[in-house]
Amino acid sequence: MILPLLLALATQAGASCATEPKDATPAARAAATQCRGLALAAGKNWSGAAQAFEQAAALSPRDRAAGYWAQAGNAWLAGGDTSRAKAALDHALAAGTLSGLDLGEAQLDHARVLVAENDLAGARTDLNAALANAPEDPLAWLLSATLARRMGDLPRAKADIAHALERASDDASVQLEAGNIAARDGDEAGARAAWTMAMRIAPTAPAGISARAALSQFGPIPSTVTR
Repeated sequence: MILPLLLALATQAGASCATEPKDATPAARAAATQCRGLALAAGKNWSGAAQAFEQAAALSPRDRAAGYWAQAGNAWLAGGDTSRAKAALDHALAAGTLSGLDLGEAQLDHARVLVAENDLAGARTDLNAALANAPEDPLAWLLSATLARRMGDLPRAKADIAHALERASDDASVQLEAGNIAARDGDEAGARAAWTMAMRIAPTAPAGISARAALSQFGPIPSTVTR
């Protein structure tokens, strides 16, 4: 499964943080606050995590605050608050200090916000930039493929979902979208194969359930399909 960025970081970092000394420097206080945010993210307390990251940003100089703002935006987005996510991500990107993967992930999250706001052209610009800076992130390729399908650009959708499959073929969401794109392209066999794989990977997850619903348009689903 493609994990939200913060959940992946929290899993790696663990949920324990050192006690902050009373005479800690602003930088140490910011790091401790970030650690608290990661612990909250590990428990999927997205609102609490986002607020902790914003506090860390407030304790940091501009060149270091951007990373905390990006994490806050990711947490707000994971919690479904796109308005606060956009505000935090705007802070992160406006600083001009992010680079490489960190920049790509912030651009990816900003694109997700714009998709939620139905600004598809703006999201395309962000996703193009995200793919340049975070080319190994399967979520970037998946979202780019989905956006291309929504915008009617099937050649781009097919190319991008191929990149997503190269990186995360065991992810039900990737297989679901591969099926969606194949169906839009009139490739019934390809759609059936991808949707079947999505069902097998995650039969009770939203992607697997959607794949089952999509397959049902072809008639009853044989019991052998889910084995």
